[in-house]
Order: sequence, then structure tokens, then C-alpha cells
Amino acid sequence: MALTCRDIPELPGLGAIHLRGGSSGADKTVRWPYLAENRSFTNWVRGGELVFVTGISRHRSPANLAECLYEGRDSGISGLVVLTGDAYIGQLPAMLSRLADELAMPLFEQPYSLPMVDVTETIARAIVASERAQEPREDGLAEALIAGIGSHQLERLIRHYLPGVEAELLASRDLLEVWLQERGNQCAMAEALGCHRNTIRNRMNRLVAEMPPEAEPNEYFKTLVLAHLLSRP
Repeated sequence: MALTCRDIPELPGLGAIHLRGGSSGADKTVRWPYLAENRSFTNWVRGGELVFVTGISRHRSPANLAECLYEGRDSGISGLVVLTGDAYIGQLPAMLSRLADELAMPLFEQPYSLPMVDVTETIARAIVASERAQEPREDGLAEALIAGIGSHQLERLIRHYLPGVEAELLASRDLLEVWLQERGNQCAMAEALGCHRNTIRNRMNRLVAEMPPEAEPNEYFKTLVLAHLLSRP
């Protein structure tokens, strides 16, 4: 499914962002994050952006923030995020939340303490992931092999080439899946599974440690990955 404004506070690390108004429009799709530096952002957006307003490079009065909501509605953005804190925009005016409700324009409040680089990267990753999930997928080689040999024959082959590994294969399904998705990048794997990189390294080491003594590590791991692909539910 496409990423929506309603999903933003649920993304990893973005729990400090709160929806303060315009909840009736929170199902709008977020196409991309955009940081607004100028007083007006109409000429710099194409529709569907989640626009961030910081007040760092330009003073933002309550009247100007209200203009941002009107401008956002007219330019078709998905929502507006206002960064608040002692340094620049002290707090979100109550009238702004009421106006956001009237315009059905999602209005978020984000603390300055939350690094923008982390916020925009998290949102961008989520957008890319949602777009990939919506792409039509044709049956691949694994599905063709399963259809050709049958599930019972597949189970027999896994038992033959990976004896006693059924439980480990089941327990490591998430690890093998994210290894495929992130092409073995352990930092990316850790981020995807929400754990420390050392946890990924330890789980990978355990997989190899439990292989038969006569097995070659690289070949064993490739066979394990292939078995995972073929046994996907």
C-alpha cells in the first residue's frame, strides 16, 4: 500500500511526530518529503509532497504558517510538518490546528531535537518500499521450480541436501529474507529487522556453525538461501 500521512508517526524512529490537525485528510498519499526554505513553496512542489517548515532560514509567524496551510491545499501537497522548539518556532498556534481541520490538511508537529536527516531518510525509504510492494510481480524461478517438482519432492530434496535443518530454516526465515532484500549488507539488515548489527553477525555465525562438518561454508549458505526461496509460504 502507498505511504500516507497517517503512517508517518508509525515509522521507525518517528514517534515524536504528532498529528495536530487535519486528520480527515490523513489518508493522503505521501509522494516525497520536501523542506521549504522560501516563504512560498508553490513553485517547488508538484503535488503529494510532505512539506517541512523549520523557521530556521526565515521567520515564520502564525499568519505565515496559516498561509502555508492555504498554499499547501492549493498546491496539492499531502501535509505540512512544523518543527517546534525554543530556538525558532516556539510552539504550534492553536488556531493553526483548527484551520488544518477546516482545510482537511494534515498538520504535524515535530520537535527540533529529531534530526531532519533521519526523518527524511526514513520517509524516503518507506516510500520506496511501498512503491516496490505495489509493483506487479511475475512468478520467478523459485515458483517455477516448485510448480515443476511439487512441494513433496521439494521437502525431500531439502531433507537430503540439508539434513536436520528444517527447524533452523524456519527460525531463520526473517534473517534469510532480509539477507536477500539487502544483498547481504549487515547494516541494512539490522535496520530492517530493528536490531543491532552485532545481532545480525551473531545469527549469521550460528547458521554457519550448525552446518555439517564436511560442508563448505559458502556452498552451504547458498544452499540454505535457495531452500528458503523454494520454501517461502
